[in-house]
Amino acid sequence: MNKRVLITGGAGFLGSHLCDRYHSEGWDVICMDNLITGAKSNIAHLIGGERFSFIKHDVTNYIDVDGSLDLILHFASPASPIDYLEMPIQTLKVGSLGTHKTLGLARAKNAKFLLASTSEVYGDPMEHPQKESYWGNVNPTGLRGVYDEAKRFAEAMTMAYHRYHGIDTRIVRIFNTYGTRMRLKDGRALPTFFRQALTNEPITVFGDGSQTRSFTYVDDLIEGIFRLVESDENEPVNLGNPEEISILEFAQEIIKITGSKSDISFEELPADDPQVRQPDISRAKSILNWEPRTNRKEGLIKTMDYFKDQVLKNG
Repeated sequence: MNKRVLITGGAGFLGSHLCDRYHSEGWDVICMDNLITGAKSNIAHLIGGERFSFIKHDVTNYIDVDGSLDLILHFASPASPIDYLEMPIQTLKVGSLGTHKTLGLARAKNAKFLLASTSEVYGDPMEHPQKESYWGNVNPTGLRGVYDEAKRFAEAMTMAYHRYHGIDTRIVRIFNTYGTRMRLKDGRALPTFFRQALTNEPITVFGDGSQTRSFTYVDDLIEGIFRLVESDENEPVNLGNPEEISILEFAQEIIKITGSKSDISFEELPADDPQVRQPDISRAKSILNWEPRTNRKEGLIKTMDYFKDQVLKNG
């Protein structure tokens, strides 16, 4: 009998790539998504095929899956500022109630559980680069707090189920990731920059652009998650690319790669926007023998082709 995995948020950017990976590894894949930010087009090539099923469901409600489960990957959540600022309560609910429901299912099925957490648990960090031991600098009542604190709570809930109920859990702290199947207008820097550059619109840079980010190509992240699941590590693990770049430099890089005629437009920095973001991946290297393999230029060129198609489709 094939192993079975439930992937919540499986029609989203990262979730759909995980559906592909586990399906290619011979698992039976159950994709669960309420489609508020995910899209069936991301999994259309799997629907109707063998060893794949799709369930439209909100994981903040009771979850029931027929048959056995070996693994649950909990990726359901709005994940970009434009989403969680428009859906603050849904974001808090999926991080809290959704995590509770999926952990309860893992307990009932005796399944391994992986939580998709985020570098946003570090907030606007006072430590640089960020190690897993850093507790973070988060504004719990700020606009971004609905996402940051939802994920921090989700981590606490996951560890509580591990310690109290003996659930075999994993926590991955994901740093900025990019690649195919990102939504063109999801509000994150990379798709926004590509959309603006490919249409020769001014590229919007917040503040003076000196704030930094570290971008990981999606294939590298998926490999890291797969290795984390196969490991025995229960404590959080950073997965990201330590190659740090300022947002202004990144915008200039996108202009160069696309051959765009766009200028750069500076706008006011949003509240609680992190000034730096760079993972310390020492634990991932030692525990998982993992580090990103795709250089940024190579990854951006692959991603540009996808966004060109998206721009054409969306006019």
